[in-house]
Amino acid sequence: MTPGTILLLIIIYFGTLFYISHRVSRKDSGNDAFFTANKNSKWYLVAFGMIGTALSGVTFISVPGEVGAASGEQFKYFQFVLGNAIGFIVITKLLLPLYYRMNLTSIYGYIEQRMGFYSYKTAASIFLISRTVSSAFRLYLVVIVLQRFVFDFYHIPFAFTVLISLILIFSYTYRGGLKTIIITDTLQTFFLVTSVFLTIYFICDRMDLSAIGAFEEVKNSNYSKIFFFDDFLGSKFHFVKQILGGMFVTIAMTGLDQDLMQKNLSCKNIGEAQKNMFTFTGIFVIINIFFLSVGALLYIYANKNGIVIPTDLITGKPRTDLLFPEIALNHLATIPAIVFLLGIIAATFATTDSALTALTTSFCVDFLGMDKAENNMKNTVRKRHWVHISFSALIFFVILIFNSINDSSVVGMIFKVASYTYGPLLGLYAFGLFQKSRNVKDKLVPVICLLSPFFTYLINENSKILFSGYVFDNELIVLNGLLTYLGLFLTSSRSSKQISF
Repeated sequence: MTPGTILLLIIIYFGTLFYISHRVSRKDSGNDAFFTANKNSKWYLVAFGMIGTALSGVTFISVPGEVGAASGEQFKYFQFVLGNAIGFIVITKLLLPLYYRMNLTSIYGYIEQRMGFYSYKTAASIFLISRTVSSAFRLYLVVIVLQRFVFDFYHIPFAFTVLISLILIFSYTYRGGLKTIIITDTLQTFFLVTSVFLTIYFICDRMDLSAIGAFEEVKNSNYSKIFFFDDFLGSKFHFVKQILGGMFVTIAMTGLDQDLMQKNLSCKNIGEAQKNMFTFTGIFVIINIFFLSVGALLYIYANKNGIVIPTDLITGKPRTDLLFPEIALNHLATIPAIVFLLGIIAATFATTDSALTALTTSFCVDFLGMDKAENNMKNTVRKRHWVHISFSALIFFVILIFNSINDSSVVGMIFKVASYTYGPLLGLYAFGLFQKSRNVKDKLVPVICLLSPFFTYLINENSKILFSGYVFDNELIVLNGLLTYLGLFLTSSRSSKQISF
């Protein structure tokens, strides 16, 4: 597949998104449409569109790539996915009712009412930092693929590729915001899901395997081990660590994250929002099984055809992230290559456009107060546009920084960073929900939320010495949240009456 063909496909793809954006936002591009989609979203569209937002290009490329990693991960990630499912259920039954009961536009409004001004600004700031970094990581992954297989051919610098990507995302989101994204993400999720199933079909066709034959091939391979129960202390793959990590990362990165919750809050009522989350959870678990299966089939195909894992152009180390694009674009036919490109573009841009809208919403609501009637005037729309531009620029610079220092798998890096940045949010909300008879010292909260990740890092670096060889993985977020919770508890005071929200 030539770089010119790929470029033409990208142009057609974004042309379609621009057309949808124009149709959706031409009659209403105000703040209510941007922030909440006028609270009129259909639950089934939200549920389906959230698949693309939750999965992203990280799942599309890194998860299949890690199946055959030298560390022996195989289907270890599915343990994490099962933890995710538990986390989604907790969100549906505990957090969503709270947000709807309080009629929130930004979910950090709960922290303001429960703990105070400084706590509120701290929670919103944690989200802005966390989501900016994680969104930059996700977009970086797809950009390096486009750079390697398209733009290097035209001698276009990496920075320019990143800039063009963000300009395209900005162009179809800045007017309609969430109202536009509910529709565009539905389309992008369709491309993502379709590409997964078609990729499996094309690889099986190349290897003359039926559906049953492919299942047996994967089952009997060295890539299909799901559950790891050995060496609880020293192994990052252990079942308990993965379940706990998956559960609490999901609660923090979804339930305490303005991005995915903003879509849920655009439903008409709590019943539809919960229906959306339960449906989404089921689809999420199933689709991840197929992503892992794609990974196993890719490695089986590569081994049979002498295909080696591509190396990083700078470090010279093997990059499992690039195995999927290498096979799809250089070793299969044109149609499979098109299917792959549509999948990765859809997965990554569905995540980034949603994140950019959520970042803009959080800053406009939590720091500029645009949800308040006295501030919701015509000139706020122009101010919102400038906020949107500013976050686009910030993500651009973060990607450039990450590109200059990255030397590990993107999927692992994202969840590692999340353990440090989202952990304090977990502690804040846990304290607010479970210590209703105590009040925090509001001005101390920012200090506690800074110290918790610092001590978490020290404990993680010395965990083998402190805990008889124990090694942390994604469950590190639990430690971070617990340290935040303990800090809040030790500095709090008993209230004369129980707080209820």
